[in-house]
Amino acid sequence: MRKIATILFLFVFSLGIFGQTSDALQISQLSGDFYIFTTYQTYKDTKVPANGMYLVTNEGVVMFDLPWDKTQMQPLLNHIKAKHNKEVVMTVSTHFHEDRTNGIEFLKSKDVKTYTTKKTDELSQKNGYERAEFLLEKDTNFTIGQYKFQTFYPGEGHAPDNIVIWFPNEKILYGGCFIKSTEAADIGNLSHANINEWDKSIKKVQKKFKNRKFIIPGHEGWASTKSLEHTLKLIKESKQKTKS
Repeated sequence: MRKIATILFLFVFSLGIFGQTSDALQISQLSGDFYIFTTYQTYKDTKVPANGMYLVTNEGVVMFDLPWDKTQMQPLLNHIKAKHNKEVVMTVSTHFHEDRTNGIEFLKSKDVKTYTTKKTDELSQKNGYERAEFLLEKDTNFTIGQYKFQTFYPGEGHAPDNIVIWFPNEKILYGGCFIKSTEAADIGNLSHANINEWDKSIKKVQKKFKNRKFIIPGHEGWASTKSLEHTLKLIKESKQKTKS
């Protein structure tokens, strides 16, 4: 009986490490060494998911955006260590809002290299959000281990500083909150948005990054590769509502 109980305990424990860790933190493999993590916060009385991504390289794990629920930062690090036996070595946050920058100070205390653009840092400082250690002055190409990626500022949209990240070999576009999921019913939070420039910025991304295999939005699902088109549709609807 004791042997059975031990086996059951180990089975449940392994699920916690290698599967979806909890209701508060969901982790899904996107493709190969790319993983999506999702945490939740309440926005306008509704539980809203926020997506981030991490990439496992030969030189360690790179994280793109951080858990909106910062209480899930340590569980996420624990999961990464247990599953991949690697440490997070750097992060890139795609704009200054809390669902992208929560936990930067915690990671800095663990000697993780944290990056944002200079514009993001200015807005983080102005609004009292957490600030990265390293600042990107312009669009930047990175090679970390066996992977390459580049940051791209398309212009204003969801926020004045929103960037996207492109993985040229894998054709993965990580969009953050600049790109809306096809599951989104409206354009969402416009508190720092430039609705008149957003569609122009989306079209720059469409033109620059072709043959996209995956597009990861900041919130909700990523199964569709039509989220850029859907974002344009939502922007158009939002403009029409403003005029009426």
